[in-house]
Amino acid sequence: MRRYGGPVLLCLVGAAALRITLFGDLYLRYVQAALRPYLIASGSALLLLGVTTAVLRNRTTDTDEEEADEDKGGGEDEGEGGHDHGHHHGPAGPRIAWLLTLPALALLLFPPPALGSYSAGREAAQRAAQGVGAFPALPAGNPVELTLAAFSSRAIYDSGRSLTGRTVRMTGFATHGSGGTWYLTRLMVTCCAADATTSKVEIRGEDAPPTDTWVTVTGTWHPKGRLGSDAAWPPVLDARSAKTVLQPTDPYETR
Repeated sequence: MRRYGGPVLLCLVGAAALRITLFGDLYLRYVQAALRPYLIASGSALLLLGVTTAVLRNRTTDTDEEEADEDKGGGEDEGEGGHDHGHHHGPAGPRIAWLLTLPALALLLFPPPALGSYSAGREAAQRAAQGVGAFPALPAGNPVELTLAAFSSRAIYDSGRSLTGRTVRMTGFATHGSGGTWYLTRLMVTCCAADATTSKVEIRGEDAPPTDTWVTVTGTWHPKGRLGSDAAWPPVLDARSAKTVLQPTDPYETR
């Protein structure tokens, strides 16, 4: 049975990739939406390769058994040579290799959740290097829908102060700081969850929801610190309302 370890692993990984892409939006927990076709193609290829490999190995096994039977039949005349030939084919690999199926089964049966407060809390206050300067005007109307990354960039670097007097609305999950401080937080990805970076905004004027609760917050920018300085980060929002919402289908912001 060990000879089928490789094909089984290929089939499990392929099936897991197809499960999170063809039958839902789970793949958005790990990669951007644009990568879906590549995941489908990769999963299909792995599944096909696993099935093909299993069939070929099965045929090879049948051939080996036939040859072994023939060798046994001539063993009395060949002496020790016939006996040695029967030991030519050893095990297909170590049994511990079957442990490789566990991660594939976990992804297939119990997909891990999207990154949350734990990942956000491990990252230091790192921000994209950009100089202070004027930003394009915000769209007309209040409230203005903004990503946390866009709000943070304008709050920290916009010399034109385009956030002044504007009501903004943002969605993210709650993370907690010291002294009762809480933040609206969102992870931003370039390619996949492995390169995720954190955007967060300190929320004032509303009680903190439980950690990892998704919230839509509406409020106004509270200027803090000198533009472009560490004192300006994280930016602050004076909240007028904070409404608990379901986690979005795509939990990440993209660059």
